[in-house]
Amino acid sequence: MSDDGVSYTPGELDRDATFYVAGHRGLVGSAIWRKLKASGFTRLVGKTSAELDLRDRDATFAFMAESKPRYLVLAAAKVGGILANSTYPVDFLSENLRIQTNVLDAALANDVERVLFLGSSCIYPKYAEQPIREESLLTGHLEPTNDAYAIAKIAGISHIHAVRRQYGLPWISAMPTNLYGPNDNFSPSGSHVLPALIRRYDEAVRVGASTVTNWGTGTPRREFLFSDDMADACLFLLEHYDGPSQINVGTGEDATIREIADLVAEAVGYTGDTEWDTSKPDGTPQKLLDISRLRDAGWTPRIGLGEGIARAVEWYRSVARKTADGH
Repeated sequence: MSDDGVSYTPGELDRDATFYVAGHRGLVGSAIWRKLKASGFTRLVGKTSAELDLRDRDATFAFMAESKPRYLVLAAAKVGGILANSTYPVDFLSENLRIQTNVLDAALANDVERVLFLGSSCIYPKYAEQPIREESLLTGHLEPTNDAYAIAKIAGISHIHAVRRQYGLPWISAMPTNLYGPNDNFSPSGSHVLPALIRRYDEAVRVGASTVTNWGTGTPRREFLFSDDMADACLFLLEHYDGPSQINVGTGEDATIREIADLVAEAVGYTGDTEWDTSKPDGTPQKLLDISRLRDAGWTPRIGLGEGIARAVEWYRSVARKTADGH
């Protein structure tokens, strides 16, 4: 029994049970879908946002009552980079709160046995001690540029805690570090740093540019986890972990933005110069997760940064860029 009174022994999930992946077309959700399919799950359920608007409470409840999943991963969210988060904080707060509340309430009403809620490392204080431990949650001020999104995710963690305390259900939360991979967002205005670098360097190769300019000094350190590793960790947690604390998911290693840019340049075949616009902000100097809890439980990532970036570039060129070009 866990320290919040939940009595549950994790074990292998029933491969024939209905398993709902909310957000199954996104970066994380699509990787989880691939992982579950490869692991033998036969009754996966997913709905696109066009088929089911999770902000619509009645529609969400009706879907859950009809599908009756035994397991659920909540990977659906409104996400974006610093520009989008700082420009539209109301949207990021309101939409994510509605999605989470509707899905979790509907899951509770329909007796979903096992739920995994996915958050973000931005839930932790801006100046949290590095590497960031799970205990750092709610110990300091958030990064102002994405505090609305972070508050929504913190509310989701609290929702999981509340269900555990009030109903004794073995629902859990995981907090991934920066993720990248197939089905990432490569748009110029909404992407995060790594897909933005891939797009920028790939475009430089296409047009024959001799110089690429990146924001800041290139010295901040960031941790990145390939989406397929994240999916592997999600299934591992569902089958091996139960407890009230959110669990950090990452690599436990970081690199400077400059080093990451060099890996991207190499992966796309760019041989020109890279310049750094130091008039632009760097952001937080470092954001590295302490993954000792997950590692002690028996899970470690498999895909290194160089390999992961190469795979992300391959997907971008074969899928995302063709779509953007209208091919």
